[in-house]
Amino acid sequence: MSHLTYFTESYPPYNYRDNYQLTGIAVDLLDAAVSKFETEFDPSQIQLVPWARGYKLTKIGKDTVLFSMTRTAYRESTFEWVGPISATRIVLFASKSRQLKITQQSQLKQYNIGVIRDDIGEQSLLALGVNKDQIHRAHNARYLVQMLELKRIDLWAYDELVGRWLIKNSGLNADDFEVVYTLKDSQLYYAFSKDSDPELRQKLQQGIDQVKSTVQANGLTEYENIVSKYR
Repeated sequence: MSHLTYFTESYPPYNYRDNYQLTGIAVDLLDAAVSKFETEFDPSQIQLVPWARGYKLTKIGKDTVLFSMTRTAYRESTFEWVGPISATRIVLFASKSRQLKITQQSQLKQYNIGVIRDDIGEQSLLALGVNKDQIHRAHNARYLVQMLELKRIDLWAYDELVGRWLIKNSGLNADDFEVVYTLKDSQLYYAFSKDSDPELRQKLQQGIDQVKSTVQANGLTEYENIVSKYR
């Protein structure tokens, strides 16, 4: 696995930097899975980059891995997939004070919506027919939290768990925000470039499966113990 180039973004609690060190569910799972068939894995070789950059480089790069990526039909043939890391729910957040009620897709065309460029939120909205001029693209999710707080965007499209984590850790009152619409339920994966070694991907998949099935002394699986550190 050492010859691969790894990209990730700040997407807590799955992958993020804490005290200058990369950590999170996906980072720990990768480390644990690789250790099943290699003696060492150095998380410092993972590069933290804006999502759009990592997405582009993994599409065109050689022996490249990007995580955590939502697996969708649109992306299916662009990458090779190992996982899953976790379930994911992509939602639209709004300020409660706006009292927005969204019950059908057609209503989305009334609002300005913040997204991360090339993220699943943007791709889901475009697939639903939302006009590009309604979509406010950014490279940083914390910036979009601020935009939502200041009411410079009406809605924010993001993973529900990650969005709640960012709101809480931005010093805002989580009770001031609510989920008003669900765009997609899916799974997060490690996305490999198309030229990557199938045998290596198979080994990593077997390692992940082993982490998820190995019961430890406390009665939980190794995977469940990883997740519990971040919940």
